[in-house]
This record gives sequence, C-alpha cells and structure tokens, in this order.
Amino acid sequence: MRVPLSWLREFVDVPADAAPEDVLAALVRVGFEEEDVFRFELQGPIVVGEVVDFVEEPQSNGKTIRWCQVRVAPGSEVAADGGPAVHGVVCGARNFFVGDKVVVTLPGAVLPGPFPIAARKTYGHVSDGMIASAKELGLGDEHSGILRLVELGIDAPVGTDAIALLGLDDVAVDINVTPDRGYALSIRGVAREYSHATGAAFRDPALRTTDDLEPGSGFAVAVDDVAPIRGRVGASEFVARVVRDVDPTKPTPAWMVARLTLAGIRSLGILIDITNYVMIELGQPIHGYDLDKLTGGITVRRATPGESIETLDGKVRALHVEDLLITDESGPIGLAGVMGGGTTEMSGTTRNVLIEAATFDTVSIARTARRHKLPSEASRRFERGVDPGIPFVAALRVAELMVEYAGGTLDRGFGGALFAEISTDAILLPGGFTDGLIGVDYTAVEIVAALETIGCEVAEAVGGWAVLPPSWRPDLTDKWTLAEEVARIEGYDRIPSVLPLPPSGRGLTVAQQGRRRVGNALAAAGFVETPSFPFTTEEANDLHGSASGEHLPSVKLANPLDGQAPFLRRSLIPGLLQIAHRNVSRGFTDLALFETGAVFLPAAGVVYGTASVPPGAVRPDAATLAALDASIPPQHRHVAVLLAGNSVPKQPGQAAVAADLADALGAVRTIAAAAGVSIDVVQAERAALHPGRTGTLSVAGTEVGYVGEVLPAVAAASDLPGRVIVAELDLDLVISLAGGNVVAETLSGYPAATQDVSLVVAADVPAAEVRAALVSGAGELLESLRLVDDYRGQGLPDGTKSLTFALRFRADDRTLTAAEATGAKLAGVAVAAERFGATIRE
Repeated sequence: MRVPLSWLREFVDVPADAAPEDVLAALVRVGFEEEDVFRFELQGPIVVGEVVDFVEEPQSNGKTIRWCQVRVAPGSEVAADGGPAVHGVVCGARNFFVGDKVVVTLPGAVLPGPFPIAARKTYGHVSDGMIASAKELGLGDEHSGILRLVELGIDAPVGTDAIALLGLDDVAVDINVTPDRGYALSIRGVAREYSHATGAAFRDPALRTTDDLEPGSGFAVAVDDVAPIRGRVGASEFVARVVRDVDPTKPTPAWMVARLTLAGIRSLGILIDITNYVMIELGQPIHGYDLDKLTGGITVRRATPGESIETLDGKVRALHVEDLLITDESGPIGLAGVMGGGTTEMSGTTRNVLIEAATFDTVSIARTARRHKLPSEASRRFERGVDPGIPFVAALRVAELMVEYAGGTLDRGFGGALFAEISTDAILLPGGFTDGLIGVDYTAVEIVAALETIGCEVAEAVGGWAVLPPSWRPDLTDKWTLAEEVARIEGYDRIPSVLPLPPSGRGLTVAQQGRRRVGNALAAAGFVETPSFPFTTEEANDLHGSASGEHLPSVKLANPLDGQAPFLRRSLIPGLLQIAHRNVSRGFTDLALFETGAVFLPAAGVVYGTASVPPGAVRPDAATLAALDASIPPQHRHVAVLLAGNSVPKQPGQAAVAADLADALGAVRTIAAAAGVSIDVVQAERAALHPGRTGTLSVAGTEVGYVGEVLPAVAAASDLPGRVIVAELDLDLVISLAGGNVVAETLSGYPAATQDVSLVVAADVPAAEVRAALVSGAGELLESLRLVDDYRGQGLPDGTKSLTFALRFRADDRTLTAAEATGAKLAGVAVAAERFGATIRE
C-alpha cells in the first residue's frame, strides 16, 4: 500500500519535518513491513511560465515547430535559474496560445528518466529550456500536447514553483499489508495505525452524518440471492447515488493526479479518477456506471448457466453459477466487487453517473477473482473485508467530488439499503489470558486502553472483559486475536526473548533419519533435489501411477490452484519430467535430479474428506483423530530420480558419456546403502517405460519400486531429447524393511578369497533369481556377489545364456582355504541347479 504523506497528513498529525523513513519506522512499530519510498524524479528549476509570443516555422522534414518567447519571471526580474525573465524555447506542440500559462523546465532541471535539461541548439535556435507535457512531468500518459494550466483550473503567478504547485513535491511510503489487515489498504486505515504508533491525533474521514438522506427515493436496487453459497449472502449492503449533468472532459486536479500516481494508480479521466481516489482514501471500492446506458433498475444476483459478460478489459468471460453479478434488465453489467462490464462503463460521452458502493461477501469475491484470473484493486479489498459502515459515506464523498470537479448535480435520494443484518458479537477476553499467551504482565488498564485505542468497545464481564470489535476489523474474531492486538499496541519490544527448552530424549524418528540419510546420499552422489507441486492430471496419474497404465482412482481437489491439474499425484515422475523440461528449455541439458515427497493412493470406492474439522481450541479425542485419519487417503513417501543428457561431460582426453540405465541402478544402490537394505532388480514392463530396459526393484522379496528408461514418445511429449532414465521407490516401505537404524558391520582383519563361476541357464531365467540362489546356498562365508557378464551366442545351446558371477568369501576368525571357498561356491551352485537347472560352463 503506497501512502502519499500529504494525503496522510489530512487525517493524522504527522510532523511537518517528519521524513518518510520516520513514518515507516512508526508503522513498523505497529506490525507493518516497510517496502520502499516513492518520489517524483524531478529537480528544479521548474516554474510557471507565460507564452509571450511564438513564430511557427515549417521544417524540411515536414514538421512545424514553434519558436516561443516564454516569460518565466514577473516583469524584468531574473528567472529562477538566474537567467533572463524571458526565455526562447523551441516547442513541437501546437495546442497552446499566446497568453497561456505553462510549465517551463529551465536549464539545470531534471525530469523523470532522468532527463537533464540544458540550453541546446536545435532547429536553428538555442532552446533555453523546455515547455513540459503531463507525461514528461510524470503526471500521466498524455503526451499529445503540452500541459496548459488553464485546463487544470490553475491561475498562478509567473515564476511560481511548479513542482509544489502541482503536488510533485509529495512523497509516498510503501508498506506491506498482510491479508488479515485489509483495513490498512486505505489512507484512513494507515492514518489510524500511525496514530496508534505515535499518539498523534487522528481524524476519521468516515465520521459524516447521512441523516438527511432519503432512502428509497433514488435508483431502484434489489438483491436476489435466493440460494446463498455455503450459507453466505452475496451482498449485505448496496448504495446507489446519482449525479447528473457531469462534464467528463474536465481535467482531474493536478494534486489528485499526483496523489493517485504516487499511490500507484494511473489517471484515466476525472470520473474514474474520483472513484479511485475515494477507494484509496476510505478503503471502499466504488464503481461508476453511465446511467444512460442502464436499462431499468439494478439487481444483484448469482449467474445462471450459460451467461457471459464482457468486462472492462475487453474480454468476454463465461460465468460460473457462484459468480455474483450486478445486472439490469439487459443482463449482467458487472462482476460484483471485481470488475465492471464494458456495456455500461463511463466514457467521454457520459453525462449522468450512477455511483455504486456496496458490501459484498469476502469469500464470493475472492472465488470469482481467482476463478476468472482477474485480480483488481476492488477485489483485493473486498476479499480482505471492507468496513460495512462506510458505503453511504463513500458514495456521498464520490458524488460531492463529482459535483465539485466535474460540474454535476447530486440527486437527493439514494437507492439500496441493508439487505442482511450486519452485526458483531462481543468476544470474551478472560483476565490473565493475554499475559499467559504473550508472556508479558499487562495491567488491566493497559489491556483496556489498547483495545479501546483500536476502536473496540470494552465492558467488564465475569472473569474478564466483553469486547466488541469495530466494524473495520473483521479479523478480530476471538480472544487470541485480541491478545495479539494488545501486544501490538503496547509494543513488541516488551515481549521477552526466552529460549524454549526441548524435552529430553526426543529427536528424529527412525523414518526421519532414514529419509535424511537417503537425501544426503543422493546429494553427495551428484543429484540435485528438486521439490515439485503435488498436483497433476488424471492422464499423468494413469500413465505413471500404475504398472500397466490402467485407470486407478485419484484424489481430485475441490478447489485446485490450477484447473488443468486438479488431481493429487500417484507418482513423483510427472513432476520430475516437468522440472527436466523447464531446465532443458533454459539450456541445462545434463540433469541428475531427485525428489522425496508424498504420493496419494486412494482405495477404490472409498469417499475421503467426510470428517468434520474439530475446533482448534480443544485437543480432539482418539475417536476424532481416528475419523480424521480415515477421511484422508493413504500417503506414501516416495523417492524418485531422473537422469538425462550426459553423466560424464566431454573434456580433454575424455569423450562424453551419456546417462543410461546403469547410472539409475547406481542411484538405486546409493538409496539402498543409505537405507540399509539390499535391493534386487528383475526385468519387468511398465506402461511409460521401455519394455526391454525396465526393472522391478524388491527388498527381501517385497516389491518396493521400479527403474527404467522412459519411452521415447513419453520423453518427446515433455520435449526432452535423448534418453531419459528414471527410478522410483516407496521410501517408507524401504525404510520399514530395513528394520530400524543402520548398523555398520565390523570389518574383518583376514584376507578375502575370490572366485568366479559361470552358470548356463535358460534365457528367460532372471539373473537376479540365479544370484539369489547362489547367495542362499553359499552361506555365511559369502561376503559379496555381483554379476559381471551375461553371454548369449556361439558355444551355448539355443535358448540359454551364460551368467558369470564374481564371489568374495571371508571369515571373521581365520584365513579361508581355497577348499573352503570352493565348497561354499559349489553349495550355491547346487541350489541354482536345483531351482533352475543351472550347470557350470566349462
């Protein structure tokens, strides 16, 4: 929220010598975050000048310039820059006349850009300064001609400082307003907070009487919200005022343009500028309609199926049945609280204006703005909560400004009224609660004074106080928020810094330790962790979330962030593919990525999310917790890796080595070692993976994941060139199969005995199963066993293959003899022969 200081001073006593940094420091004390300071990038001398004479001089390029004589000081006095009273200036604009008063930037001045002004020769003359346009001064986008002060209703003496005259000497402070403090999205709200911080006198601009209004005598307004969404009525208050015979061509006062510009609002003409000005001033969004374009009265209602509206940005939007609309007899003319319609917008031909100031439901406005991806200054305020006590005042303020600056006439009556009861229940703040929560010994006087300072009505009650929050503070809903306000107003510096003492004997669980070891091991192996959003499409879930690609149930979100990805993921691979695509598109082609995260695996036929959420003030009992657990789908924590490009980059003396399945298997072994398990690989098939380069991963016979090369078509769909290899494991299951903490084995001091064996088996027998048979038969002396060769071809019977294994034997208490090692090996071969008919290849 940008706050021009001249505007702030209208409602609170800010010292004249207060620097912007002083104002920011005061607002920080009451809980706001400072962002920046904004100024007009101007430097004088910039003065009011009078056009004494000019000569039009056509140029060879077809352009006609004016050689002007401009008086910049009264009579024969010297100018602000020490030069003569009359300056010769070259000007390309032709929208001014002799006798006009204009803004002259003299040599030495600096305009936004920065653009320094100096005397320079151009078009055959030495131009001793420049006559400025509104755009050149930073007052708007108008650049078709120079700024004539008569058009702004300004008649100032020649030589007057134009910077101060036009409000260009103002400065704005920018603060970050959190979503729970929407009242601070206004000068009124920030002025009140500055008063809280400094004790300066505050003058509420909304304290105006409306007793002389005649309800029901103005424009006809009705609210037809017969089916409120989730029990919330869309509009609880609607005020309509009519101003007739306005002149939309009148200029917006320079001071108003300057304030709007500093507040971050672009000037769009006097009528729209006034509605924006009051919105910033009071925090009440205002919308103006061209009254002559309306058909009949106004009705506030929900959209019907098939309706659409063309909004002010020129886009036609299909409406949802939950959208709250402003309509007349012709149909929708505005998205309530978000943006008006194009058919009734105010323009340069508008003569009669209908002013709308309303109180809309925060949830309805927030949903509409997000549904249509249409954030606006109005929706930003409505979704945070607008003071229901000021629509009448705001509408009257807009009307009075239009009468004053656009020459209109205000109708006495108004349309609309209260359509739903606006009431606030008192909150019980127990005595001693604030002290216990904040950790400061506040006196009863301090607590009551702090709450009354922010506008609450406080009355004594049994055991504490009954507190009625003000209408502009919808965030004050319980005793905790009241206690936080006491701490904020009394000063956060009073809260002591106390280091909490954790209970002894607690630390990471076994599962947490295992996940941390796996993540650290993968990072140490050169993989980069890339967390992703858990949202995906149903097609991606079907492709990657099951072995065969068949449709399995997925969890669909009721209110997804992205309507194109409304499902919770069944696999981590879709997210890794998206991340890989994003990196490849930015030139990072050699990728080794991993992610650990939850996947969501609902059971077929089970409806989730049915349990009600218990109140946060009381710990739920076991039955409630069990019901909550049963209402959410099973969530397994997985780990997945993705490799693409080169695993070894090209370098002098070393050709590039492309990542392949062996690298993914290396990552799997890294995970297994960190988790403390041994993982076996058996060839398999999956829908999204290459049928000849895919394997199932298992621990002690339990399937825990898969590894393989992504199908070229699937990789191409993600715009990934070359091979893409992935692996995914159920990390929770792997850690549970490890049986607890990983314990390092004792190293033997005796030498190892190594032997090889080549076994001939049928070609369809998995090597992993032959390996398992050798391990089973070799016994405790076998320290390690690995496959080193898979031969198929000449010298072997048809339909067979030769698997060569390297075995290492070792005993903890002696040096093994060759006979002992050979015996253990042959025992393993015997088991392989029994299970698969394996024979030793000679």
